[in-house]
Amino acid sequence: MDSENHNPRRRFRKWFKGKHKRADPHQLSQVSDGGEDESESEDYLDDILFQSMEMDPCTSTNELRVFVGTWNVAGRSPIGSLAVDLDEWLNLKDAADMYVLGFQEIVPLKTRNVLGAEDPTEARNWNLLIGKTLNNEYGCPWLTPIRHPIPSENYHYVKNSEPESRMSNNETSMREQSRSQHEKPKGVSKYKLMASKKMVGVFISVWMKSDLVSKYYISNVKVCSVACGIMGYLGNKGSVSVSMTIEGTSFCFVVAHLASGEKKGDEGRRNHQVSEIFRRTSFPRSPADDDIPHPLTILGHDRIFWFGDLNYRLYLEDNSARQLIKKLDWRALQEFDQLRREREYGGVFQGWEEGAIEFAPTYKYSSSNGNRYSGGVPSRSGEKQRTPAWCDRILWYGKGLTQLSYFRSESKFSDHRPVSALFSTQVEVVNSTNPRVVSRHTILPTIPPPVETEQSNHDEEAESTLISLIIKDLQASPTHNTRWQYELDAIKYANRTPTLSK
Repeated sequence: MDSENHNPRRRFRKWFKGKHKRADPHQLSQVSDGGEDESESEDYLDDILFQSMEMDPCTSTNELRVFVGTWNVAGRSPIGSLAVDLDEWLNLKDAADMYVLGFQEIVPLKTRNVLGAEDPTEARNWNLLIGKTLNNEYGCPWLTPIRHPIPSENYHYVKNSEPESRMSNNETSMREQSRSQHEKPKGVSKYKLMASKKMVGVFISVWMKSDLVSKYYISNVKVCSVACGIMGYLGNKGSVSVSMTIEGTSFCFVVAHLASGEKKGDEGRRNHQVSEIFRRTSFPRSPADDDIPHPLTILGHDRIFWFGDLNYRLYLEDNSARQLIKKLDWRALQEFDQLRREREYGGVFQGWEEGAIEFAPTYKYSSSNGNRYSGGVPSRSGEKQRTPAWCDRILWYGKGLTQLSYFRSESKFSDHRPVSALFSTQVEVVNSTNPRVVSRHTILPTIPPPVETEQSNHDEEAESTLISLIIKDLQASPTHNTRWQYELDAIKYANRTPTLSK
């Protein structure tokens, strides 16, 4: 394949010109008629096509605080006493705008659970407990009846109307009257479930402050699961993902449970599963979608979070690892961390970010005494011998993200410690009163002032035709929009796609 085909701009330009030249060859011939003029017009076409992506004069940015957490709960069901642990983990004294929680092993990974039909019971129980904890009003969250029970483990939010900030005064007043009797006291925030997805034991639950749900335009909330466990296609290992767009910024949250094992070569199985998740995760358009193009792949998003029980271990024998843990020498221990090498030395997570780890390894704790790691020398009878490791991790990718904290909690509910991170990010808010905004988020290309020549009238006619074709294509069928979005994803992220193992 020649170098031109590797250039996403040229590939997009070739597709765009070829598509519309067939549609109206007479008009586009005025823009390009061969030779040097064609070369100049190609550069000009680049300018007007990409100016809308690189220069967006009609947006402002708002801060959004996102809490991301992961917890392998070892097949245990949520119980009443867990509410205290959950409250400590979610750090509600410093409440975030969004809570994105990933769980692994919410059911035991037994044959009947892996091969049988999905049972929504445990997902529903976890959502009930999370909702009660986030919306705690009257004391113990476990005893507070939930107002709107979650009907399904595959719930995702569907926006039925405009954000209140964009409604007319009458519409806003009517909505406020209809819910006035159910409003919480002033100064206390409620959280709304935005998305929830379960695959065997892997589970994601996304919550957002209700006032922000009303304030922002939230679109294209989609879920996807990828099973890559036994035989490469069973759900004992794999991922569940959520894609959503908040105003003009797209988010992707990927919760993964990767292959276990600390033998030499086990990291290769984990790397292969990461590659499969990248390859097989997709968020295709559907007839029910609005007219805002959304990313179709993980790497097509603006802000990406990958977290879970990633199961990466240490290139270090057990006794040496335990000696460094006793010294609390986390920096020295991280020199042997498998995931760090995958990020920094050309692995499957090359280019991804992770905050400084300043806490003890999160796995594996003894089931009989949650204060110490399992095994050791001499090995205790009946306990598995496992070298402690940071199995539970939170990574991110994309510009505009700042990690404010990265820590583990001390719940002894399972043999893993829960891990969480708080992020500050920016959301691009589109000024919908700007006349250059088409379909809320599609910005018309900026056309430079015409050069005063004898051909100026012809040039203006060609420019007008080109703009109308761009808009027409963006508003075309879902199939065309899908093609358009794939090309945009390739253009926007060609230079930052991590190297995936074969």
